[in-house]
Amino acid sequence: MKKQNVEVSIVMPCLNEQETLGICIEKAQRTLKSLAIQGEVVIADNDSTDNSVAIAERLGARVVHQPLRGYGAAYLAGIPAAHGKYIVMGDADDTYDFTDIECFITPLHNGYDLVIGNRFKGKMLPGAMPWARRYIGNPILSGILRWLFGTSISDSHCGMRSFTAEAYTRMALQTTGMEFASEMGVKAVQANLKILEIPINYYPRAGESKLNPIRDAARHIRFMLRYKIAGDT
Repeated sequence: MKKQNVEVSIVMPCLNEQETLGICIEKAQRTLKSLAIQGEVVIADNDSTDNSVAIAERLGARVVHQPLRGYGAAYLAGIPAAHGKYIVMGDADDTYDFTDIECFITPLHNGYDLVIGNRFKGKMLPGAMPWARRYIGNPILSGILRWLFGTSISDSHCGMRSFTAEAYTRMALQTTGMEFASEMGVKAVQANLKILEIPINYYPRAGESKLNPIRDAARHIRFMLRYKIAGDT
C-alpha cells in the first residue's frame, strides 16, 4: 500500500511474541477491513529470537527492526516509520483487543489529539493484572504523574493508545524504556494536546511478561522526578 493512501497505522512493539503476535495482527487487519479503513500494521521488532518476524511477514505486516532493547526504543523506531495520519499503539501479547480500533480512531476524527485506554474503568479479566500492580503500583504511579504535572490521566500506564501523527511530532518523545508511557502523558499535557481516556477491556497475556515491576516502577519515578526538577530550574 502506498504511503499517501494510509489513514491508520497500528504499531505493535514485539519481543518474542510468537504465541500471540499472529492473533493481534489478524484482529487488527480484520477490523481495519470491516471499518473500510485504509490501514497498515507495523511491527516494531525488538530483536526477537523466535518466529515473530516470520509470522509478521507471512501475515503481510510491515516489520521495522530495532536492535536496541526497550519498550520505548521499539516505539521510537516503529512510530516514525508509520505512514498513517492516525496511529494506534498496543502490545502484541493479546492483552489489548485490536477489534476496539474504532473507539480509538473516532475521537481523533472529532478533534482529540491523544486517546488513552483506561483498564480500570473497563472490564479487567481475572489474571490480567497482578493484585500489587492493580491496587498499588499503577494507582501510585498515575497519582504521582497527576500531582507533579497536573494531568487528569487515571491509567497512565495503559499500553493501548491512539494519536495523530502531528501530536506525536509535538510530543518529541525520547525515552527508551517503560517510562515512555509516562513521558507521553507529561509531554502531551505540556504540548496542550486534547486528551481523552476511554474504558477498555484488559485480558490475561500468553507467554512470558517482559515487565520487571520494581525496576520499571523505578524508571517511571526517576523520569518524572528528573523531568520535573529540570523543568523547575
